Amino acid sequence: MRFRKPKNALEGQGKPASDITEVAEESVIPCLKCKKTLTPDELESERYVCPYCRHHFKMNARQRIHMIADEGTFVEFDKELAPSNILGFPDYDKKLEAAQLQSAETDSVVCGECKIAGIKTAIFAMEPAFMMGSMGSVAGEKITRTFERALKESLPVLGFTVSGGARMQEGMVSLMQMAKTSGAVKRHSDAGNLYICVLTDPTTGGVTASFAMEADIILSEPQALIGFAGPRVIEQTIRKKLPHGFQKAEFQLEHGFIDNIVFRKRQKAYITQLLEMHCKEVG
Repeated sequence: MRFRKPKNALEGQGKPASDITEVAEESVIPCLKCKKTLTPDELESERYVCPYCRHHFKMNARQRIHMIADEGTFVEFDKELAPSNILGFPDYDKKLEAAQLQSAETDSVVCGECKIAGIKTAIFAMEPAFMMGSMGSVAGEKITRTFERALKESLPVLGFTVSGGARMQEGMVSLMQMAKTSGAVKRHSDAGNLYICVLTDPTTGGVTASFAMEADIILSEPQALIGFAGPRVIEQTIRKKLPHGFQKAEFQLEHGFIDNIVFRKRQKAYITQLLEMHCKEVG
């Protein structure tokens, strides 16, 4: 079954999200890694993973939710929340408008609840086409509310992260979201609830330094870039060459920063098993 976004006021304007948007527009799509060509239907059937080299193409937030949620069970929360230029940052209004048109989303995260193999779960997925998944005041508020709802109903939380970090156009207000979301994660955890986070390429900056790395179980897709500052920034700061593959998921797994790397086609089965092991009630 082909996945399509629900219609909204922004649908049909601008470009769809991420590098898979080219999938909908072209008759063949070259793999970014091995350069072999794929048809849109072939790539969709493979969940946007190259069948030749296993390169994971980017996905937008709603595609990730559709991939993991039981059909017809996703209910979105706080869709109406949208950012504004609270600091009067030059041209931020134009950037927000462009991001909304490009991604067909109001902000950089989609939140709600769904069932995964019959298990009711709070879920959020970050949107790479909205200013590189950057975290501003609205994204932080939506994620915080997701954890607060999950706490109230004793639900597990599943998150998919992709981000360039905090949104500089919102200054300190954006940085405050690190503490705000972390507090919500802590309260949810203190009540004995499960939080699983899947890190996708890239997960960096303030998102990595807060809720992305605070999960009970931290998973990643292969070859995802995971870190706070980028490799070039670190090398320029310490004036040393970094090890090969530094900040890639495989390096992070070897050094104990994540718990496992899970290929996309196995994610639903793997996450279902985790939910069944840790959740008190099913259904």
